[in-house]
Amino acid sequence: MKVFRGIPNAEARAPCALTIGNFDGVHLGHKTLISHTREAAARLGIASAVMTFEPHPREFFARAAGDLSVAPTRISNLRDKLQSLAATGVERAIVMHFNAHFAALSPRDFVEQVLVKGLNVKWLMVGEDFCFGARRAGNFAMLQQAGAEFGFEVHALPAVEHEGVRISSSAVRAALTAGDFSRAAALLGHPYAISGHVIHGKKLGRTIGFPTMNLRVAHKRPATSGIFVVRVHGLGPQPLPGVASLGVRPTVDDSGRVLLETWLFDYDQQCYGRLVCVELLEKLRDEKKYDGLDALVAAINNDAEQARAWFRQHASGAVSATDRI
Repeated sequence: MKVFRGIPNAEARAPCALTIGNFDGVHLGHKTLISHTREAAARLGIASAVMTFEPHPREFFARAAGDLSVAPTRISNLRDKLQSLAATGVERAIVMHFNAHFAALSPRDFVEQVLVKGLNVKWLMVGEDFCFGARRAGNFAMLQQAGAEFGFEVHALPAVEHEGVRISSSAVRAALTAGDFSRAAALLGHPYAISGHVIHGKKLGRTIGFPTMNLRVAHKRPATSGIFVVRVHGLGPQPLPGVASLGVRPTVDDSGRVLLETWLFDYDQQCYGRLVCVELLEKLRDEKKYDGLDALVAAINNDAEQARAWFRQHASGAVSATDRI
């Protein structure tokens, strides 16, 4: 899959079949959209493409208003989103920087400048509730009219359901917030995981007997937080078991920076700079601020024992995750 940051250059503007969305999590509804897009591209002999946005439009407007709490939590970082999009077999991903200029485009300008001149769209599919342009003034009927004028087909995909419930990023977020990783995986079509390069931390963990592997979380509002049973892909032929903290570490840090810290059981090799994928299996508890390191160490010991017990209980029936690195 080729990734373009913004409108591709002229040489890469061959005709395409396109679908548009935020694609946070790349769930089964998204995959259905992309599947139809790929089928149309094959039938028409053109490239298949997706357009997504960074940051999420609602996050952009929340930041502009100075109230990030109204922005949606993030299911996946951009790396994981692109990895999941690539796994669908789509040929192009266009990542549009959602900024004030882009947000101010009228529906007409969006069609002419982005879809027609920028991407050379010949076939388009969107969700049935898709809106576009400044103040979300554009709708599906306007897209149909534009398609007739500029010569591209326009199609809408009805809601995709799982067990009678509409599959959406909001539904995935709700499952993750509740710690229901089985339901999240059913909606996503793959286990929930976070990937990234291992970074240097403050190295406090090694001084208290729990050396951790740290991943930076770029967005400040992940869809879930707390203490988790995890397994880590990318450090060996088999995933490695461990226990992880995802959050702001209130006992030892007041910066508000979000970090994913994982303590791997029986693993003591240096892994700085390695690209790993941390799969969340079970939520043990929420984050908590402790009165001193002794209380924190006792809590970590208890978390680790619960995690080891989880692995013993699930040793025979664990479902292997696909390594998405």
